[in-house]
Amino acid sequence: MRATTRAKSLLNARKPKARTTRKPGVQRAKPATRSARKPSPRVSKPRIASVNPATGQVLQIFEPYSEREIETRLQRATEAVERQRHSSFEQRAQAMERAADILETESSDLALIMTREMGKPVRAAVEEAKKCALACRYYAANAARFLAKEETSAQTAHCFVRFEPLGAVLAIMPWNFPFWQVFRFAAPALMAGNVGLLKHASNVPQCALAIEDIFQRAGFPEGAFQALLIGSEQVGRLIEDSRVRAVTLTGSVGAGSSVASAAGKQIKKTVLELGGSDPFIVMPSADLEAAARMAVRARTINNGQSCIAAKRFIIDRRIAPEFEREFIQRMASLKVGDPMDEGTDIGPLATPDVLKDLAAQVDKTVRMGARVLLGGRRLDGPGNFFAPTVLAEIPSGSPADREELFGPAACLWQAHGMEEAIRIANRSSFGLGACAWTNDERERELFIERIEAGVAVINGMVASTPALPFGGVKQSGYGRELSIYGIREFVNIKSVSIQNAAR
Repeated sequence: MRATTRAKSLLNARKPKARTTRKPGVQRAKPATRSARKPSPRVSKPRIASVNPATGQVLQIFEPYSEREIETRLQRATEAVERQRHSSFEQRAQAMERAADILETESSDLALIMTREMGKPVRAAVEEAKKCALACRYYAANAARFLAKEETSAQTAHCFVRFEPLGAVLAIMPWNFPFWQVFRFAAPALMAGNVGLLKHASNVPQCALAIEDIFQRAGFPEGAFQALLIGSEQVGRLIEDSRVRAVTLTGSVGAGSSVASAAGKQIKKTVLELGGSDPFIVMPSADLEAAARMAVRARTINNGQSCIAAKRFIIDRRIAPEFEREFIQRMASLKVGDPMDEGTDIGPLATPDVLKDLAAQVDKTVRMGARVLLGGRRLDGPGNFFAPTVLAEIPSGSPADREELFGPAACLWQAHGMEEAIRIANRSSFGLGACAWTNDERERELFIERIEAGVAVINGMVASTPALPFGGVKQSGYGRELSIYGIREFVNIKSVSIQNAAR
């Protein structure tokens, strides 16, 4: 299958194009022309820019959708709701399988869009596209079973439960996994018979349009999945619109609080997947070499920009010096550079603001008394690069102790045994994922029972997978994505009772 028009536009063009190819019935965002980029007193909305974080080069600029365009797309979504609702699981599954085919066949081209827009290493971007295909196939195969009518018994009636789509679901998605975050919402939502409206992060507009294009080519009804190139200031208007029936957000605690408040006023269902400061506990019975090797991967995946990246390394005092040496050696050996290079381990941070925030957090933590074991600074030259960093002796109340560090910066703590390690882990306001490395059965059971997290892993790295529910507790949010629980978040669970008149 050939690459998408949008993928070709990005790969082949060094300058923004004034026009893009249109498909019948599909309205695509127009990149701003040169004349449109001149300051104008009539233009108040900031343009949406696709910028290469490795070089600072502006790849393409888009005008945000006008109110008229937003209304057109809302109306199109409303019309698609009825077509989706009355389509069969078999029809939806066929389209979802075609979406998976596109993701797999065009994974290399789609990966280049991801890498050039947000800086993840290109080989990781290829893996992300293929992981999205797995989610598509998982729900194509299982949605009908997950949402099948459930019979129940009653003395005087025939009772059963139906699972029915809600309608249009607004998804507010982040830039760090620009395809996976969207597909883990979209695959179950569309297979349930819902319609998707995507407000993607403003620094990944080409990813948003590429995803819309995939679902269109896969054969879903026109308007069943649409990307909205809009700013955050327009989200409130969408949440208030009665045609939007539910909202899902992956993002910061502040964004989640704002969206939940707005949706709550409208009595609309929300699912929130927010930040994380995941603990990585290592005990003496663990394989220390394997733990250190996985610790580096868990901290630096996606250039360290992952909610479920391990961020707080809590090591038993008896093995702390040995683990520390192994961990620092492996962090120091990572190759930082061009994310288009297959040999690169860590690319740039996604935006200058992400880089600025991380540098400020690390600097303040060090000023408060933390010890720098490695790195601790941004790298000179173009691009948003930050050195692989390891901090120890983290002061209580410092940014590294209380906040989420989004980038390749690891923090070390020491603990007297598993119980203290769990206390350190649980004092965070977050509760997304957690892992413990131990071969002691009692320690495993203690960790599983007491850790405050939505995902708990023993001797491995926290990751999301289609077959397991994903989400957090505390300030990491509520609700679940993926598995049977994810597809049932945005359905009406309708109880039906047919009374037995003969009785």
